[in-house]
Amino acid sequence: MCVINLRSNESPMKKTLILAAVSLAATVNAASADVFTVEKLNQLNQLHDVTVSPQGDSLIYGLKKGSSSLDNHLYNQDIKSGKVSQLTSHEKSEYNVVWADDAKSIYFLSSRSGSSQIWQLPLHGGEAKQVSDLPVGINGFKLSKNGQVFALSLTVKPGCKDLACTVAAKKADKEKKYNIRAYDELMVRHWDVWATEYKDHLFVAYKNELGVIETAQDIMADWSSDIAGIGQVTLHPKGSSLVFSAKDSSTKTAANDHAWTTNFDLFEVDLSQGKQQASFNLINMTADNKAWDAQPVFSSNGRYLAYKAMQTPGYEADKFTLQIRDNRNGKIKSVAPQWDRSVSSISFSQDNKTLFVTAQDVGQKSIFAISTEFNEVRKVYDVGSNADVASFGDNIIFTRHTLATPKNIFTINADGYELKQLTHINKDKLANIDFAEYKQFNFKGWNDEKVHGYWLKPANYQAGNKYPIAFLVHGGPQGSFGNMFHYRWNAQLWAAQGYGVVMVDFHGSTGYGQEFTHSISRDWGGKPLEDLQKGLDFIIKDQPWLDGENACALGASYGGYMMNWIAGNWSERFNCLINHAGLYDMPSFYQSTEELWFPEYDMGGSSWGKEKGDTKGEISEDYAKFNPSAYVNNWKTPMLVIQGELDYRVPYAQSLGAFTTLQRKGIDSRLVMFPDEDHHIRKPDNLVVWYEEVFKWLKKYTNK
Repeated sequence: MCVINLRSNESPMKKTLILAAVSLAATVNAASADVFTVEKLNQLNQLHDVTVSPQGDSLIYGLKKGSSSLDNHLYNQDIKSGKVSQLTSHEKSEYNVVWADDAKSIYFLSSRSGSSQIWQLPLHGGEAKQVSDLPVGINGFKLSKNGQVFALSLTVKPGCKDLACTVAAKKADKEKKYNIRAYDELMVRHWDVWATEYKDHLFVAYKNELGVIETAQDIMADWSSDIAGIGQVTLHPKGSSLVFSAKDSSTKTAANDHAWTTNFDLFEVDLSQGKQQASFNLINMTADNKAWDAQPVFSSNGRYLAYKAMQTPGYEADKFTLQIRDNRNGKIKSVAPQWDRSVSSISFSQDNKTLFVTAQDVGQKSIFAISTEFNEVRKVYDVGSNADVASFGDNIIFTRHTLATPKNIFTINADGYELKQLTHINKDKLANIDFAEYKQFNFKGWNDEKVHGYWLKPANYQAGNKYPIAFLVHGGPQGSFGNMFHYRWNAQLWAAQGYGVVMVDFHGSTGYGQEFTHSISRDWGGKPLEDLQKGLDFIIKDQPWLDGENACALGASYGGYMMNWIAGNWSERFNCLINHAGLYDMPSFYQSTEELWFPEYDMGGSSWGKEKGDTKGEISEDYAKFNPSAYVNNWKTPMLVIQGELDYRVPYAQSLGAFTTLQRKGIDSRLVMFPDEDHHIRKPDNLVVWYEEVFKWLKKYTNK
């Protein structure tokens, strides 16, 4: 069924006509509709590097044609006429696209010369020219508005005075006759990689008289840490300074606590001396805030710096508030401090008087306009998951995806009207796909507070029939499935298999206010479980086509934890469970995960609690209270356990522990390990196998 989300400000007559047209289209197409599969998911074209010209009249975007395809190139689209032209065709793809301010050319990264370097492409004829020629590859870059200063992310050896030193160090490493890892401090791992002595540092660079970058200066040469990513760097339009986000590593003391702190700060670097500058002074702009500061953005005139900031140290799910600094006097103020949403992305309007931000909002990621002077917050658009926001005059250009539509580019006026889709990158691939109908619902959850969720009808839905339930539980735990087109947990794929899909944004989910999000901390198995129980009971009564006696639950990360928790605390409810990378034993999880700030905040401290005199530390009450392994005597539900071996966020011993318990207790179970995956299943071929395993397990226990 085709799904149309109607805006509340559309007239009743218009809504009636739209719905009638949709109904007719659905009837006509029903016979030829095709079932959505993971193979079709992998074949979808994917947008990336969406950027708008300085005049706002054309787009550049990357288009990858299929998940495993080498066809990944740049396209130029005129916004008014819709005319599209392919810009690149080299076998090596392009990314990190930046417009020249005169709109006559673009810059991008490509490895077509052997390593990742910057290239410049004229838009009105001519071949791309290599702009950088450095002895190490470039991870990412930013360019000042005046086109004079490049900020580069390079992987180097801290302490090296030049890039030749890093090259020599890497050569020496390859010639070593032994292979060890040795550490004197945390962090030793992150997500899917072990830490090395090489770090991602921020460099500044300039073109020489031939227009080529041959050298670059490390502005944080002695730091033992990484920048937070090139997306966390902003250059003053005149190239006179830059600001970046990172954890302070200027001293040994500051570097030692990186594994248990969320204290990213903003650092300002004066670049006014240009090419002649021999050293750099890094000024910590946010030293007074011991929580997370991120995503700095200069206004187009350089007068203002906007960024987002948390207030609670150690809490990675705290609300990101909007901050703005007047660079004339250095004063910083909080913008719309009473607004109860966490800022995701930030961009300035052309006149620099308004900030356009995205934020999760009741199951959507909406676009908001915020007046910097009056703190007024106005919702611009609230359907689906929106990003890549850029404003030009009275129009906003952005990307959007929903539960039934992959990402495309749209435009809308600043008042939230005249929505227009600019790209249709999967029109042919989706022409015959019958996507499931979906709807948001709400019910009284814990303490009778309003809780939201989504249901999806099976793609083959026929009125009067009953359908088994796939009960999806999101991770985080401070997260949300929401109205989005997911590539790893795509709800449409379960609907295509004939399941009614139910997803509940339990207490702890994001987009419903900070109090709602914070309510899960130190209560992992309390409010969320009650919400899931009440939500399932409600939707079965509200939607009688759902077969409440034929249901399986599944989730990943915290969702996997909840599968283990359900096995011990709601053991009679489901026919089967599917646990991907779920936490099983909380004390051992604390000792083996790589980001200690996460359990220390959500569990109330370290696993051993407070030391008592000469006695040994005891397991903290929080780790014991909501520990799935403490309730294994109640386990009886068949469970599929899945894990990536390169997962260091939730190490695979957690899954081994659950599977060992299941096997020893004689409960039907299966363990599926992916040796080359981390916390997520990313490789297209592996994703096919993952879904095959999941669907086989569901079918085994729901096929009545």
